[in-house]
Amino acid sequence: MSALDPAIADRLKRNAEGLVAAVAQQRGSGEVLMMAWMDDEALHRTLTTRKGTYYSRSRQRYWVKGETSGHVQHVHEVRLDCDGDTVLLVVDQDGAACHTGDRTCFDADVLLGTED
Repeated sequence: MSALDPAIADRLKRNAEGLVAAVAQQRGSGEVLMMAWMDDEALHRTLTTRKGTYYSRSRQRYWVKGETSGHVQHVHEVRLDCDGDTVLLVVDQDGAACHTGDRTCFDADVLLGTED
């Protein structure tokens, strides 16, 4: 049972596993840093501590961004999209956001570039 505010919990549309997608975006630049999963408890912890807290599907546990790497996310805003199925975290990211050591998880593969 989570301590998430019921008014917020009622607006969430979770997948079959009880999770919502969470996208972290760099404050100021708007750079998209990463995507992870949250359940009600992870969202509650993020709102309470202002540190990006997620739910690992593979490890079946909560994790705080930077708990082992030191690359902490300081959360400034949390927004819910119009459908209630995605959370946006506006953060100040210390160091790399991606587990590969890259600044963002979206540097690797460009499937379609800009038309110049």
